[in-house]
Amino acid sequence: MSQTVSLPATSSRLALTDVKTPNIQSRGLNFYFGDGELRKQVLFDNNLDVMPGEIVIMTGPSGSGKTTLLTLIGGLRTAKEGSLKVLKQEMVGASAQQLVRLRRQMGFIFQAHNLFESLTAFQNVKMALELFDFSQQEMRTRITETLTRLGLGHRIHYKPDSLSGGQRQRVAIARGLVHKPKLILADEPTAALDEKSGREVVTIFQELAREEGCTILIVTHDNRILDVADRIVNMVDGRIKSNVYVQESAKVCEFLQKCDFLRDLTPRTLVEVADKMFREDFSSGDTIIRQGDPGDKFYLIRKGSVEIEATRNGETKIVAVLGEGDFFGEMALLTDAPRNATVRAKEQTVLYALGKADFLSVIEQSPTFEQELRKSIFERQ
Repeated sequence: MSQTVSLPATSSRLALTDVKTPNIQSRGLNFYFGDGELRKQVLFDNNLDVMPGEIVIMTGPSGSGKTTLLTLIGGLRTAKEGSLKVLKQEMVGASAQQLVRLRRQMGFIFQAHNLFESLTAFQNVKMALELFDFSQQEMRTRITETLTRLGLGHRIHYKPDSLSGGQRQRVAIARGLVHKPKLILADEPTAALDEKSGREVVTIFQELAREEGCTILIVTHDNRILDVADRIVNMVDGRIKSNVYVQESAKVCEFLQKCDFLRDLTPRTLVEVADKMFREDFSSGDTIIRQGDPGDKFYLIRKGSVEIEATRNGETKIVAVLGEGDFFGEMALLTDAPRNATVRAKEQTVLYALGKADFLSVIEQSPTFEQELRKSIFERQ
């Protein structure tokens, strides 16, 4: 049977990952500060899924709601309206005890170091482990390895007033990572770090995501670390405006650019087109398009292959086999004629689809698009 991965409009539509249970899932999430006449809404109907092992960077102007959303996910503020599930725990209506248990599975890294001035770097990091059943030897090993990895091996027993701002930030990062949490929430974790130190931090993030399946959500304005993101979420005025799987979007754009009628579109327009596409999964033998049906979607093959079957003059035969990077379904959208062939999945196949309205809007903004599309259709006949 076919499966359409249906995501809310504010969620990313491009993802070649298997369907799993998200570590973060919000639906219709709103948030307000104050009460009565002083009540001010700062988050509006936000939908977001973040999967195990995924690194998501959240960007946007100051005051757009990024940090507020981060603190709701971390249980540091109370989510009251909509749904917010974190590590399978519903946050709306959760008890204080449930939130405490949940926070033990998280690592928090904030721009403010919040270190205890009377404690050494070692002792500050140790506080994150004392809630768990670690032996003293295991604590020492974990703390020493983490601080050393962050370039503080020679400062392990220094107190914060003997450390630079960047070194204090690295202690705070070590405290958030040392217990190998399932979820890391980081607010500007590299802002106070030089390029080398910042790169060391995000490399550790990548290892935790890859090896431990840790989910990492980073709020940042630091363009130096955007390359580590699996996905970039942009917030504006309390709303998630875009939500793009970076590598997958780039791959889809690469395929789109190979289409004759899309070749002259700018990279920005290609990205906009890719972000409007949504994934559909089909098993071997599934019918994707039926001859004679009205056209409603343009399809790009991301993975797998399809057979094109046409009936003409009473004879039905396979007229083409298409594979990864090929496209189909555009003729009916352009001509408003019924589908002229049946398309079936030849094997397990992943498609990205673009709805008719979005397809036609691209035509409207690009005369070259329509000219090349008509040429492509003519050459096929």
